[in-house]
Amino acid sequence: MTDRKRTALIYDYDGTLAQGNIQENSFLPAIGMKRNEFWDQVKQLTKQHDADEILVYMQLMLQKAKTNNIEITKEAFRVHGKSSTLFEGLEDHSWFQRLNAFADGHGLTLEHYIISSGTQEMIEGSSIAEDFKAIFASRYIYDASGHAEWPSLAINYTTKTQFLFRINKGIDNVWDNQAINAYKAEAERPIPFSRMVFIGDGDTDIPAMKMTSHYGGHSIAAYDPERNSRSLDKIHSLIADGRVNFVAPADYKENAPMDILVKGILGRIGHAEALLRANG
Repeated sequence: MTDRKRTALIYDYDGTLAQGNIQENSFLPAIGMKRNEFWDQVKQLTKQHDADEILVYMQLMLQKAKTNNIEITKEAFRVHGKSSTLFEGLEDHSWFQRLNAFADGHGLTLEHYIISSGTQEMIEGSSIAEDFKAIFASRYIYDASGHAEWPSLAINYTTKTQFLFRINKGIDNVWDNQAINAYKAEAERPIPFSRMVFIGDGDTDIPAMKMTSHYGGHSIAAYDPERNSRSLDKIHSLIADGRVNFVAPADYKENAPMDILVKGILGRIGHAEALLRANG
């Protein structure tokens, strides 16, 4: 089949592909902090300094690591990232292989992306990092000796939407502000929103899910099957408020609801593109 259309499956990471926040697995124990203790302190400092919560957690990680004489390099972060507990169906890469093959059969070239407020260097340590065309997440600048010294990118709930447009326009870097702001006709954009699917789980994903849906794409709220009812009520409210199109458990095994749902969406996209081709 010729003229395959680039299609993007875009994910949050924490709570969507992996359980919990990636810093909680081995980094927080290494700096001697419990999960609630760390995030409560982040909330307190954010309010105290009227600051961005993502920048605050990134700074606090560096501060606590220094206090505990723990070296923070890219490799150290990636080692911590290896401890991520992925949801079922991801570890063996079968989800990506299966969806890529399915999309291919419908005239689509499927690309996988991550847009996350989590720590990029840790995500890069995950066993599935190689399955993504690009990972956009919060990350650090490193000094000449390779130690993290300052945040270079902090992705919060609103800045996530910027990276939807970078994918939309085919820009795989962060630094090129001229390209992202330059006018580009919709027909010339390599991945229109109509060929985007965003999967997220939390508050930081709401603007991105809403924007994807608003511009003709599809959004899915994923939830941990082991979450309590209060958390599920929050997820369900996203549909009631018109912020997402679908809800599904974060289970990526074959024939699980997420698998069936995403295949259905890809099939719909492929059918729409076939009709456009047929009508000239």
